[in-house]
Amino acid sequence: MKPLTTCKHKILTFALFILFFIPAKQLFAQAELMPYGNLNGIRIKGQLMEFNTNLAVVGENWSKVRATAKEMQKPKFKRNGDTEIVNTNIDSLYFTETVKDIGSGKISVNIKCEVRKDTTIKGIYLGIRLPKEIYGTSTVDLNKVNEELIRPRGETGFQTDYAKGITYTAANQKFSISLNEAAVILRQDSSAKNHIQLYLPIASGSLKKGEVFEKTYTIKVSGQVDGSPATLQLDTAVQGSPFAGLGGNFRLQNMKTDPQVIDYCLSNLRVAWSRVEMPWRNWQPDMNTNPTATADSGKLNDHVKKSMEMAQRLGKMNIPVILSAWAPPQWAVEGPLQYRPTPAGVWGNPLNKANMPAIYKSITDYILYLKAHYGVEVKYFSFNESDLGINIRQTGEEHAELIKGLGAYMASKGLKTKLLLGDNSDATTYKFIYPAMNDPEARPYIGAVSFHSWRGWGAETLQKWADAAKQLNVPLLVGEGSIDAAAWAYPAYFEEQSYALEEINLYTRLLAICQPLSILQWQLTADYSPLTGGGIFGDDSELKPTQRFWQLKQLASTPEGLFHRPFVADRKDISCAALGNATGNQYTLHIVNNGAARQVHIKGLPSTVKQLVVYVTDKKQAMKQVMKIDVSDHEATFKLGARCFTTLMAK
Repeated sequence: MKPLTTCKHKILTFALFILFFIPAKQLFAQAELMPYGNLNGIRIKGQLMEFNTNLAVVGENWSKVRATAKEMQKPKFKRNGDTEIVNTNIDSLYFTETVKDIGSGKISVNIKCEVRKDTTIKGIYLGIRLPKEIYGTSTVDLNKVNEELIRPRGETGFQTDYAKGITYTAANQKFSISLNEAAVILRQDSSAKNHIQLYLPIASGSLKKGEVFEKTYTIKVSGQVDGSPATLQLDTAVQGSPFAGLGGNFRLQNMKTDPQVIDYCLSNLRVAWSRVEMPWRNWQPDMNTNPTATADSGKLNDHVKKSMEMAQRLGKMNIPVILSAWAPPQWAVEGPLQYRPTPAGVWGNPLNKANMPAIYKSITDYILYLKAHYGVEVKYFSFNESDLGINIRQTGEEHAELIKGLGAYMASKGLKTKLLLGDNSDATTYKFIYPAMNDPEARPYIGAVSFHSWRGWGAETLQKWADAAKQLNVPLLVGEGSIDAAAWAYPAYFEEQSYALEEINLYTRLLAICQPLSILQWQLTADYSPLTGGGIFGDDSELKPTQRFWQLKQLASTPEGLFHRPFVADRKDISCAALGNATGNQYTLHIVNNGAARQVHIKGLPSTVKQLVVYVTDKKQAMKQVMKIDVSDHEATFKLGARCFTTLMAK
């Protein structure tokens, strides 16, 4: 028997051979599959050859169409090498979708549907959308079978064909899908404005419990990869608002796995801002008790104690602390506590107006206790996502009244703590903050404007938040930063390159459009963890950073004392943001390339900057210093890699 160490050495050597000598296309996915089962397209050399798929269940006469989509089902996602698997369901129809990369620009899609209840429907379809911007003038070729043998029944609003595949050839791209057997292909008429719609039937009619339907498709794309040079223009003459740096949420939810993630993040990231929980229902479950006296008697609730210790730890690191309440005590709200939406889709509970004086006192007592016993001066207070009701629900007018009432009460007790305006669930609900914005009595108690970045990423929507902060002359905070509020249910997706790039791409756009004081990552704990292993989400391997962590570290490495500066790119698949100090000798430029590799030419650099150090995080590189580039006559040129987060620092 050979020594164990020798066996391990051979295994390691073989693993390294696999890593470095198998072509990259076999190691890293080309298909861009969302965790709910929809394909966004296939990437070639980093460029997305765009199309979209979904699984659609159609009622009679096409009167009702239910399809896989973000936050519409409860899917599960996993990866096995170059194969991705999504399990999901629409009512009693349970799907297993398996997507595998099988060549350059080529994937196999297998869909299996299990019927768990007798069901009568028009059909189950693989839906495909091709953007008209690309394929609107393309030629169409069908791989037809003998039409004399089978004449498909017509469908209102559709052109109906019977074929083993269909190909669309446009000027710069080509899309084809092949079926493993001849079938009906429905092509929507010209009424669709922005896309060409196809439906490929999987099953139809009266489906019986226990039946299983399975289809396999081969999708191939090809086209011109755009690697043309890009120009990025910096404007040093305009100084925006300050950027303190990356922040983090530290709401304790996983007492077993949270500590290791928190320790790692606080040891390896420069955290500029923080947000912790006020476990309100545990602090004062009974309105008629004195929570301060209870705590002083040694009966402080354990979750409250740990949350206060978390705030204390952050305070000792000179990190400003935001305090937010999620779950209220029963006495503070109207109706039975709601932690899930009602059948009508309503979340949370409104505050009990009759108990507002007791509510103000309870919250203020917590903040005073935290200050007196843990040395923490809370910067801002908020109810988490009260526009939606997670878990306290308010109207905009009620939010304005809370700011005035609670703000005045805290000030009367000698606290410097102010309130966050908003702390909204999404950027889309910006009208929620307008009543308080337009109330002069509320303004003295507004410390900052805050929203969460789960939804609403359009530039016009994001600009409204920047405008609100500017109008009030207070900082803007992204109180919770990330991109998928349901991702905790399919945590394997956190390790996907597509998730990592989309997250940092959004942060770069937030910097450029909103000019926030900080983006507070949700979370720097085991929940939505930027680390993997250590028992997190059932992974018992060694604790280690993911691509997301290294991107956060690269962003967090932005030096203190910098201000937002205008920085724009002439390519739509590049996002960029710039930060510089007042003297002009220190600049940090963040660039996300969502496409192919290309030369980048930067213009408008200050005369004080002579050299830029380039750091890159992507699927293979972890905040690696890849080069130094010289600046000449206010300009610099370098090669930007495909699908990467690149930061240039002037020192």
